[in-house]
Amino acid sequence: MNFSYYPGCTLKNKAQDLDRYARLSAEKLGIHLEELSEWQCCGGAFSMGKDEIASKLAAVRALNGAKEQGQDLVTLCSACHNVLKQANDAMAHDEEFSEHANNYMQLEKPYKGETRVIHYLELLRDVVGFDNLKKAVVKPLTGKKVAAYYGCLLLRPSKVMQMDNPENPTIIEDFLRAIGAEPVLYANRNECCGGYAVLEDRAIAQKKSAAVMENAADQGAEMMITACPLCEYNLKKNTPADGRLPVYYFTELLAEALGVKE
Repeated sequence: MNFSYYPGCTLKNKAQDLDRYARLSAEKLGIHLEELSEWQCCGGAFSMGKDEIASKLAAVRALNGAKEQGQDLVTLCSACHNVLKQANDAMAHDEEFSEHANNYMQLEKPYKGETRVIHYLELLRDVVGFDNLKKAVVKPLTGKKVAAYYGCLLLRPSKVMQMDNPENPTIIEDFLRAIGAEPVLYANRNECCGGYAVLEDRAIAQKKSAAVMENAADQGAEMMITACPLCEYNLKKNTPADGRLPVYYFTELLAEALGVKE
């Protein structure tokens, strides 16, 4: 199975483990991720201004690149996934935005939101299937109590993202069960870690991240996983050391369970 793949900037530097273990695991599962050629930064956040066109063109260019390959587009970083999904929705349903963007792009054929954007977790659930993933596991993570951290961007806005229930998601917990781990449920798993506020007021990120960590630890978690590089940074760096759980990307546990982690 072949898919176009948009890694995004952070996966090329600070979040290389998120990318590397995703690629190794995909090959093990019979999936080929074809990285888009000449992709550009998605911007990291989707501007809510309808007349803000230029900052969204990189996302539209990536979406059109997958369309030209005749493939669905797989993403991994929560922020990139959010931007690409929202840009795609705007191109499909906002006629004014679509017209302006296509006028800028000057494509041979206008892009109208034809590409299907799927997150790697959705690839595991809907394409591979968690039952088949379970069969592929060679080193089940038996006994590991893991807290799934969704954060904000993976699930919201729910009408556009359409990945899971934004208030009571299950996709990462089901993934953990498939690789043999024990998911730990806790209230703050889809609350904000402080996000981009860390750039302006680190105290906010410290407060929010600490609340997530404390809540997960109180429920018996021994470690935490996420799909978001910014969340990973905030949880690791902006939580007091005495209340800090180990934080990993979900692809690291996947690669370990499949026996392809170095």
